[in-house]
Amino acid sequence: MSGGLLLLMVAFVVAEAVPVVRQYGLVVFFTDEGWYPAAGQFNLAPMITGTLWAGFGALLAAVPLGLASAVFCRFYAPGTVAAVYERVLEVLGGIPSVVFGFWGLVVLVPLINQWQPPGASLLAGVLVLTLMILPTVSLTALAALDALPPGYRLNAAALGLSRWTTVWRVMLPAARVGILGGVLLALARALGETMAVLMVTGNVVRHAQSLFDPVRTLTANIALEMAYALGSHRSALFVSGLLLLIVVAVLLWLAETCTGSPAGDR
Repeated sequence: MSGGLLLLMVAFVVAEAVPVVRQYGLVVFFTDEGWYPAAGQFNLAPMITGTLWAGFGALLAAVPLGLASAVFCRFYAPGTVAAVYERVLEVLGGIPSVVFGFWGLVVLVPLINQWQPPGASLLAGVLVLTLMILPTVSLTALAALDALPPGYRLNAAALGLSRWTTVWRVMLPAARVGILGGVLLALARALGETMAVLMVTGNVVRHAQSLFDPVRTLTANIALEMAYALGSHRSALFVSGLLLLIVVAVLLWLAETCTGSPAGDR
């Protein structure tokens, strides 16, 4: 039933995107002078780059922090501290995205503005998304480490390996499949996020020249313009949605592929 509903949704998005593709072709979405729907110009490239910069920038920050959190919980923290820290990560992962966006808007953006105006920027989006996907990276890494057979750690201890060597040369490499799956899931969330990035990135359709430039993502563009879009403009927004569907579907497929084999069997 759920699979059928998903297929219907995908079919609907494709059907809505087809008219503008037939009328203008696919090339215009990457070669037009800009995003001027009223003039029949639908360049999505600045929003594609904004989405990718924000998503991969957040991933670049969240992965080392998430792995460090997982290693701290499993190998260095006392049991009580580790349990509390895990609960904090779970709560952080359950906070609605609009709360992150609101915090970024009233706290983070003014701080960045004092450093480098205008404040609402790619950097603000990256930092907010980092906080949002950090729990996903950490909790999936913890799950991957917990799934390893106890023999990995016992054998390393029998060989006289230090805790540092055991963690970084034995445990993490053995859990790499599950960790990679979590990283891909986190990236999918970052690329698909709407409200938080809409509130803190400035929503200017341009290629960012630095972290302090305002940008607009594909998801934010859909949320901002769908309410009044008509005709080709509306259809072009569905092309944006179709691009996001394809990217997220590929990432989820990669995550499923990566986590398909139990880490202990490798």
